[in-house]
Amino acid sequence: MAHSIFDLFKIGIGPSSSHTVGPMVAGNRFITLLEQHDLLSQVTRVNVSLYGSLALTGKGHATDTACILGLMAQSPETVNADDVPTMLSTVAQEKTLMLGATHPIDFESQQNIIFHFDKFLPQHSNGMVIEAYSDQQLLLKQTYFSVGGGFVQCEKELGQSQEPSTTLPYPFDSARELLAHCEKNDMRISEVVLANEHALGTLDITGKVNQLWQVMHKCIERGITTDGILPGELKLKRRAYDMHQRLLSLDPQDQFDTLDWVNLFAMAVNEENAAGGRVVTAPTNGAAGVIPAVIAWFLKFKSNDDERGIREFMITAAAVGLLYKKNASISAAEVGCQGEIGVACSMAAAGLTAAMGGTPQQIENAAEIGMEHNLGLTCDPINGLVQVPCIERNTMGALKAINASRLAMQSDGIHHVHLDDVIKTMHQTGLDMMSKYKETSQGGLAINVIAC
Repeated sequence: MAHSIFDLFKIGIGPSSSHTVGPMVAGNRFITLLEQHDLLSQVTRVNVSLYGSLALTGKGHATDTACILGLMAQSPETVNADDVPTMLSTVAQEKTLMLGATHPIDFESQQNIIFHFDKFLPQHSNGMVIEAYSDQQLLLKQTYFSVGGGFVQCEKELGQSQEPSTTLPYPFDSARELLAHCEKNDMRISEVVLANEHALGTLDITGKVNQLWQVMHKCIERGITTDGILPGELKLKRRAYDMHQRLLSLDPQDQFDTLDWVNLFAMAVNEENAAGGRVVTAPTNGAAGVIPAVIAWFLKFKSNDDERGIREFMITAAAVGLLYKKNASISAAEVGCQGEIGVACSMAAAGLTAAMGGTPQQIENAAEIGMEHNLGLTCDPINGLVQVPCIERNTMGALKAINASRLAMQSDGIHHVHLDDVIKTMHQTGLDMMSKYKETSQGGLAINVIAC
């Protein structure tokens, strides 16, 4: 496996990695293609066609606004979330979009972004087509697929390995191979991953990990200090602010109330995500609260060495996440929410076990438990918004991760179900799942609960 852990952990904006970050990345890639073919200055019109899940829950996931930002050459990593409303308002009022940030074209969202609610592209449920015209002449057309976690592939890339061809000292495509490296070389999982990262040429790994945690931490801080109503027709009230005020009045050493802090941290992150704030995809935006919540709980109640613990946690968690990316999916549109909350829970369980000093076998056991009890989890967001049940679901994923770690730490690592087996099962379960339960808002809570 030659993907970097920093391919999995990305800094972006909410509310969705596949529906917001991915389309923004696709827009950036399309602008780059126009520039490479020296076509940008000739463009008078751009159309974006959205298919499948990108269309069905696109409005609630801000897919249309993400497309606009991407075509304006705004990137998920650097765009200022506070500036987004003003940028979108300017486009809407002036009916003009600065293509590639430099070239003005006529643009109206309702005309130039087309939602194909009843059509799925056969290759993937998150498909989009971008076309550039000079008057009526088609200059460039490209099909993109947002395959989960902010990863985007064009049509010819889909199904092909995007991994670098670097020779790694400890290559692994399965948990069994990873554990074999640990046993043979007397190494921790994090040491195996770090050795591979160095081979990939990744610089300042500790600094990058610390930067990711700082973004996560700031997201928690914003979430617990911001009151009000989340955007969208549900008019959902933020709860983290009030939860925090209540918890401040309680005894911080009360063991039961420590779990309330986990709930607080997870809810804070995903309320920020729902509001379009800056988050770290971990491994997705919809599940972005699980890992920060468990890390924050670990630092508050369990850690004696914060920097070492954060590094051990995140590097180990990323190794597990890459196994799911390689052998299954982290796209709710493809496998349901088990591919988002389930994977995040599995990653967090592994990371916490590593930070607590668990053996590689206990870490693998924790990751397996974390997913085993999320198998079959559907994705049925009410009104297509990443709010209900998504925000609370992050709290449940975080709590399950802690319990999975505790169960694994109380054993010797020997167990009946292997992580590789549960990853395979998750993938099979997702493929068997009816499409209405895979981020389409056509089943489950999305149709049985009145949206507004």
